[in-house]
Amino acid sequence: MTDAVERSYVETARREKLAALRARGVEPFAYRFERSDTTVEALARGESLAGDAQGPVVTVAGRLVAFRSAGKTAFGHLADQVGRVQLYFRRDVLGEDWDLVSLLDLDDHLGVTGPLFRTRTGEITIRVESLTLLAKSLRPLPRGKEQKSEDGDGDGRTVYGGLVDPEVRYRQRYADLAVHPEVRAVFQLRARIVSWIRRFLDSRGFLEVETPILQPLYGGAMARPFVTHHNALDMPLFLRIADELYLKRLIVGGFERVYEIGHDFRNEGMDRTHNPEFTMLECYQAYADYGDIMTLLEEMLAGLVRELTGGMRLVVGGQDLDFTPPWPRVRFVEGILEASGVDVLTASEEEMRQRLRRAGAGTDEGDDLAGGRLLDEMFKAFLEPTCVQPTFVIDYPKPLSPLARVHRKDPRLTERFELFVLGRELANAFSELNDPDDQQARFEDQGRQRAEGDDEAQPYDADYVRALTYGMPPTGGLGLGIDRLVMLLTNQASIRDVILFPAMRPEG
Repeated sequence: MTDAVERSYVETARREKLAALRARGVEPFAYRFERSDTTVEALARGESLAGDAQGPVVTVAGRLVAFRSAGKTAFGHLADQVGRVQLYFRRDVLGEDWDLVSLLDLDDHLGVTGPLFRTRTGEITIRVESLTLLAKSLRPLPRGKEQKSEDGDGDGRTVYGGLVDPEVRYRQRYADLAVHPEVRAVFQLRARIVSWIRRFLDSRGFLEVETPILQPLYGGAMARPFVTHHNALDMPLFLRIADELYLKRLIVGGFERVYEIGHDFRNEGMDRTHNPEFTMLECYQAYADYGDIMTLLEEMLAGLVRELTGGMRLVVGGQDLDFTPPWPRVRFVEGILEASGVDVLTASEEEMRQRLRRAGAGTDEGDDLAGGRLLDEMFKAFLEPTCVQPTFVIDYPKPLSPLARVHRKDPRLTERFELFVLGRELANAFSELNDPDDQQARFEDQGRQRAEGDDEAQPYDADYVRALTYGMPPTGGLGLGIDRLVMLLTNQASIRDVILFPAMRPEG
């Protein structure tokens, strides 16, 4: 029997039970159910039971994840978000409700009430005295097979088979969450991480704000946008690629510390660290520069690691990472020089291309990478892979940083840093540009690049330039990728493992 035929047979049998329930006047999809305890709370209430003693009566609800019948009795396990508890059904106890037991299937949602007791093997169990069907499962979850083992998880079970295909897991995340408690744990930890970051910033006087997601102009990053149309206004709108320009308008308006945690959208490729819809933290602090923001980020992430682990070390992919401040500061130019022998400020573009070819890095030999793209390729080939421990790469060349302030000591550079861990960028920060004439000139230069075919160059934002003419104080700004941070802190290899519903091609 093929898997498809077997699934069809099982689903047909479940629908027959659904019809039988309704024929008996049983509503298989309840409106509500009031429980007294979670499964974990119920187990805690029975912890002191010994021998044949009967414990307190509890009411729990959850999904039936194991079931076996033996004549006039049956055993099962009920699971909720926090744990699972054994159920014991007896025909002479349930009376008319016993007929309902014969119509149960794995994955049905149940509500049960009864006293706690210990079985002869010592397992705390609920002797079911009343049973309510809360939702009939018409399709079995792909659970796999469980086997008791010495080396299983915390409750001595090992699961074989089941839902393992990553494409199916991402597409049917509801099933993935239902059968994999460890996946639910990742997203519970994600929520805890975001909550901690909010508390950290709130405690330092930052104001959480919301800025437009649909924008008449996009900006704040080098990326292609998603485009939509507003019917009433008869105009195109863009899903934002960054929050930056609106947040800095708020600094002009008098808010001195602002942040936003929200979704940005970039119409670009997908890989293990990129999803077209992603979550960013952006924060801006008046009267600060990139050095102040570096300290802020270091304190934030070191404190977060301490909150999650109780210490400063984290093992990710077998690599022992130390988040004890201060973290190394590596200058962009000097770092590449040490790794490659090339000074990217004085070398010709052809010298850099030849060095990339000798290293087997970059693209094909005939490639004519130039300008900022060539500098970025040098960085990716020679410096980025060395940034395994938390490392700040600072002072980027101007062609790579069109929105950052010129370095106060070297006009060829900008006051910018990026944070790297395991060779992966987590954060980007600037001493923000607040000279409106300089900003206007840079927008105009972006326009020239756009006219030459760079579809990631930023459009001219006249309103933002106008905002700067009213005066923006010295400001430090930060963008932190929440998804990549969660990947790091939960030891996940793909961004799809930390986004509940990642972008997917249509089925079929």
